[in-house]
Amino acid sequence: MLSIGDKILSTDFTKRLDQHRAYSFMAQSDLQELQLDKLAAVLDFASSKSPYYKNLKISSDSDPEAWLKRFPVLTKPILRKHSDALLTRPKNELLLYSTSGSSGIQTEVYVDKKEQANFRAILINWWEWTGFYLGKQLLQTGMTPQRGVIKKAKDVLTRTTYLNAFGLPEDEVLPYLRRMEGREACHLGGYASSLYVLAKIAKKHDLDVRFDAAIAWGDHMFDHYQTEIQTVFKTKVFENYGMNEGFMVGQKKDLDSFYLYTPNVYLEILDDNWQSVPDGEMGKVVLTKLDGFAMPLIRYYTGDLAIKLPLTEYPPERSLAFPLLKKVVGRDTDLVRTSSGKTLIVHFFTGIFEFYPEIRQFRVIQNELGSIEIEYIPTFEFSPETLDKIRKDMGKYLADEELLVSFRSVDSIPATKSGKPQIIQSNLDRETG
Repeated sequence: MLSIGDKILSTDFTKRLDQHRAYSFMAQSDLQELQLDKLAAVLDFASSKSPYYKNLKISSDSDPEAWLKRFPVLTKPILRKHSDALLTRPKNELLLYSTSGSSGIQTEVYVDKKEQANFRAILINWWEWTGFYLGKQLLQTGMTPQRGVIKKAKDVLTRTTYLNAFGLPEDEVLPYLRRMEGREACHLGGYASSLYVLAKIAKKHDLDVRFDAAIAWGDHMFDHYQTEIQTVFKTKVFENYGMNEGFMVGQKKDLDSFYLYTPNVYLEILDDNWQSVPDGEMGKVVLTKLDGFAMPLIRYYTGDLAIKLPLTEYPPERSLAFPLLKKVVGRDTDLVRTSSGKTLIVHFFTGIFEFYPEIRQFRVIQNELGSIEIEYIPTFEFSPETLDKIRKDMGKYLADEELLVSFRSVDSIPATKSGKPQIIQSNLDRETG
């Protein structure tokens, strides 16, 4: 069926899938050589075929990594401004992909059919790392409820049950979960937050729903999300990291770290001045797509923050030879900054609020240095003493740091445009903040 689909759609998904399966068994030295060869190829192609990069007149280098450093960082405002100039083919031959805009800036990128088939093949290969196989039952959440003829046919052929991740009202979700009771050989996949919601509903109704594995993508897998999903569904959670621009960055398998998928991306972790930070330190995620020729994206700043695992901390044994990405911290808008220059990440807050079931949901808003407002939705168990306890817990970690914290009870907290929850909303000017 896949081969027939490739012929009908003029794609090469089957060939790409076999190719990526082979990459999973390559040695570290071979993977490094492959990445550098692909990096050199995309830099050469962009410099000669993309009007934007051609106009930059960047001199080449026999060392692809040194050559890459001569390219400027491509930010989302620059991408929006020079979108047409980045293209190497007419738009009517390409497919449009719009990003969610969860960083505050929505962008549009273009790929051809073979590039689209390529990152779909990568995704399926990653899923296979978890024990999935094409044709196995899958309960999936996502943001495209209007499936269309092709997507509906795909769902039937691949035995996929698709749930709209936006809202996930209990009365709509419950019948699906009840049908899953007692079923075997089934995977679960979708946004991390949506899988958490499904687990909460199953737990509330004491449903015995089990999955062989849960694969999470799209938003951050917090520790309490993972614990709830694994406990309720009696399964293991595998988190992957990619983005709608076509970057397939990595997935977890047998380790807590991500396997960085070097056949598709070249990843840099940079500071505010776009200089490399040492492995083990947090920095800005900047990516070069190695399989993107319709619209080359070189040194693209994603808006994410991450940490590479230092080589000295690599485990003595790992199942794959790809390098390791220690942690994806969040977006650069997912930070609270204090007057003294300290940074509080999302985990600072989730690590406290997870112990207070009296609060159903919360959001931290920062409009100026030195103060934050926390919106919260209380449950029927809530009492005013809850806020005093939270302030006390925060004070233990803040020590002598001056941070004015105010609370405001709300009936609802809006999601981002993508439908994903946002824990921190920073309204600081990024230059001064």
